[in-house]
Amino acid sequence: MNCSISGEVPEEPVVSTKSGLLFEKRLIERHISDYGKCPVTGEPLTMDDIVPVKTGKIVKPRPVQAASIPGMLGMFQIEWDGLMLSNFALEQQLHTARQELSHALYQHDAACRVIARLKKERDEARALLAQAERQVPMAVTTAPNGAALSNGKRAAEEEEMDPSGKKIRLGISGDVIKELQDCNAALSQQRKRRQIPATLAPVDDVQRYTQLNSYPLHKTNKPGILSLDIYYPKDIIVTGGVDSNAVVFDRPSGQIVSTLSGHSKRVTSVRFAAEGELVVTGSADKTVCLWQSSENGNYDCRLTLKDHSAEVQAVTVHATNNYFVSASLDGTWCFYDLGSGLCLAQVADASESEGYTSAAFHPDGLIIGAGTSGAQVKIWDVKSQANVARFDGHVGAVTSISFSENGYFLATAAQDGVKLWDLRKLRNFRTFSPYDEDTATQSVEFDHSGSYLALGGSDIRVYQVASVKSDWNSIKILPDLSGTGKATCLKFGPDAKYIAVGSMDRNLRIFGLPGEDQSES
Repeated sequence: MNCSISGEVPEEPVVSTKSGLLFEKRLIERHISDYGKCPVTGEPLTMDDIVPVKTGKIVKPRPVQAASIPGMLGMFQIEWDGLMLSNFALEQQLHTARQELSHALYQHDAACRVIARLKKERDEARALLAQAERQVPMAVTTAPNGAALSNGKRAAEEEEMDPSGKKIRLGISGDVIKELQDCNAALSQQRKRRQIPATLAPVDDVQRYTQLNSYPLHKTNKPGILSLDIYYPKDIIVTGGVDSNAVVFDRPSGQIVSTLSGHSKRVTSVRFAAEGELVVTGSADKTVCLWQSSENGNYDCRLTLKDHSAEVQAVTVHATNNYFVSASLDGTWCFYDLGSGLCLAQVADASESEGYTSAAFHPDGLIIGAGTSGAQVKIWDVKSQANVARFDGHVGAVTSISFSENGYFLATAAQDGVKLWDLRKLRNFRTFSPYDEDTATQSVEFDHSGSYLALGGSDIRVYQVASVKSDWNSIKILPDLSGTGKATCLKFGPDAKYIAVGSMDRNLRIFGLPGEDQSES
């Protein structure tokens, strides 16, 4: 009998007690150790199921081909033919491998030549630049108000110091205050006549919002979007990331317009200004940068401001588009002229040592709301730079604040959720606690019409704005699809047609009504 695996007469025959099949012992042992089953029937098989077969000493019969000289010559011819075919295939493989190696070596040599040429050109450019800087005085431009600007930074000689070593500020002049008051009067009159636009997304549409797109804007090695802003007329979005970059993104086309690289640490806050021509960024590297749009569509760093001594946590632009404020963990907020980058006033609360973690201008522009690391919300009067009110009651740092369009309500977010404050009576009239005590609310935002309020934490929740006494109904809960459990920033698009959300991954997500996203058309 022959082995069921090799088909030859076994030298050490064994038989399976399960199938009754005969095997060569060494072959079946190896098969059982590799697969644990019978090679013929597929049934589970172990060495305990194998029984040796005792046989007499036998001589293996010679094959028919070896029984005669012509048969043996035929066998030799077949083996020779097989050897020649195998040798031909090996020669072909060797030839192909030599060609591929030659091509790879040529590409490597060409790449090395290109790299060497680029390094040489870079070194020559650096040498020429250094020579030009030594021979030619640095060009200085003068801003309209006389502030000297040089190489994207305010000239150091303009910053005078008082005897205590602090920088002397010019202060917010009467002309600036009059400009702010005129803007406040105009906006107040417009607000009284303003009606909710007919193009605003209705509640039924918001209730059907779902994720439309996800755009990977930031680096994968340092994921996380910490802040975003939208310039409505052009529908462009700017995001600030943990990777120390800000990204300007055109939502209708789904394309990145410009990557703003200049900060050395994470970008904590971003805002558009001057009809989208400027971007203001605050960073954990203690600086504020102003980025100017150029003809090629990129945004170039125009100014780097270094007035804070700790992380800048928030920037907010005044409605005139002529001024902005930065707030820092050093416990001060700075009022800047947007055109020159000059810090007109740096305000600190002498009675407190807490740093600022969020800030926003009131829609009328005469007061500033600022959240602190000590769970307080402070209201500052811009004209007098006085702290005119403060709200207590939060737990943990105030991560985000937002004023409603009508100017009556202030929403603040912290570890314990979102609190709504009535600015007319200076009291908290409603609290949302959507998450457990270990999950902070990272962001809160009214839409531009003041009809909806959204908050972000481990998910995104949208409420319908009501009055002090009426219920603010939750109309939609959107999941945080980043998988990080932290929706760090959000903002309603034009007419609340979509919601842009940034989380602790690298993606900007757009939630809206399916089928109406412009970037899909």
